[in-house]
Amino acid sequence: MSQASELARLAEAADVRFILALFVDLRGKPCAKLVPVEAVETLASEGVGFAGYAVGAIGQQPKDPDLMAIPDPSSFTPVPFLKPGLAIVHCDPHVNGVPWKYAPRVILKAMLARAAEAGFTPWVGAEVEYFLVERDGKGGLRPADALDTAAQPCYDARGVTRMYDHLTEISRAMNELGWGNYANDHEDGNGQFEQNFEYAEALTTADRVITLRYLLTMLAEQRGMTATFMPKPFADRTGNGLHLHMSLTSNDKPIFPAKSDDKGLGLSPTAYSFVAGVLEHACALQALLAPTVNSYKRTGAVATTSGASWSPRHATYGGNDRTHYIRVPDDQRVELRGGDGSANPYLAIAGALGAGLDGIARSLDPGQPGAGEAKGDPLPLTLLDAIQAFEADDLLTGVLDAAGGGVAAYFAEIKRNEFFAWHSAVSPWEINQYLQAF
Repeated sequence: MSQASELARLAEAADVRFILALFVDLRGKPCAKLVPVEAVETLASEGVGFAGYAVGAIGQQPKDPDLMAIPDPSSFTPVPFLKPGLAIVHCDPHVNGVPWKYAPRVILKAMLARAAEAGFTPWVGAEVEYFLVERDGKGGLRPADALDTAAQPCYDARGVTRMYDHLTEISRAMNELGWGNYANDHEDGNGQFEQNFEYAEALTTADRVITLRYLLTMLAEQRGMTATFMPKPFADRTGNGLHLHMSLTSNDKPIFPAKSDDKGLGLSPTAYSFVAGVLEHACALQALLAPTVNSYKRTGAVATTSGASWSPRHATYGGNDRTHYIRVPDDQRVELRGGDGSANPYLAIAGALGAGLDGIARSLDPGQPGAGEAKGDPLPLTLLDAIQAFEADDLLTGVLDAAGGGVAAYFAEIKRNEFFAWHSAVSPWEINQYLQAF
């Protein structure tokens, strides 16, 4: 069946009347056009056009030809719980018939092709943390739940119950979509929540993170709240993480578990080499996992109301210990804890995968797992430090250039400019910039 026919079939089967043809720029901004179902075959065969410079950070100037967003039917997602008859389809931007090298989804697909060449299929689970907030009378932020004031609100049954309508609406949406929502909880900050879904192949999970952020934002707005993924919206509270659980299969068989392991975590030599690769490139990787000025107000936090920041400061690994950059909760996966809510999931996953595969290719050894905050390379203190580490790392710049050269330099320039514009303490202006940016 042709791509055009497949998308038309999916739309008809779901009683869809309009499709959001969606992609994100390098900052993670969701961009879309609303396409009526009557034009679905044209959308599928020709795409829908965008003035790339107006999109944002996607490598175009006003003189450049249109970006044509070509839909991926496998990502088709009906969202009737948001608007009756509405669906989302994730797209790969093209220019002059060629996948656009600056498009994050295209970059991740290029890295997945490299993984396939090495004989691996990457699997990823994502923990999306967010705050539900509203404005106070002076324009500042406060939790949307006025009663959410406890010093240690994490897992508080009362906080979850007060947000029952919002949380259950999101849960039902995820389960209707087949994502397998299995838990919804109050996180460590006042007004902070997390709603978990099952892991999937890497591209599928990246698409779902973007979709979930969109759904959380829109459904919260319908209840008079704002959902924000900003890394550190409150100076005295825990920030928003984006933790990635990663594993590899080869010929449909998991390759991380091992029957014997002298390091004691149940992992195979291949898994340890993957871990070692991520640790070796961790400082550069932070430019993709924590890509905003605000990110380093989260990682640099020394005190929070709850007593913990849950944000690693050194490139270490260990067992079921959340102080590490890489946590190993069991023998099936590793959890990368360096990311935050401003991360573009396509770039974050591509970077982590590239680093891990480099470790495998070079048979790196991470040494013995640490206990507590064991000493490892200190992570960057600022966005500028992370960008400098990124520019000096040929492997990580090569990840961004996987679909064509020049993207890494463009990304670094954007982030350096952000640092010099926004390096001051958290301000109302910064909050307005970041609050709903991702």
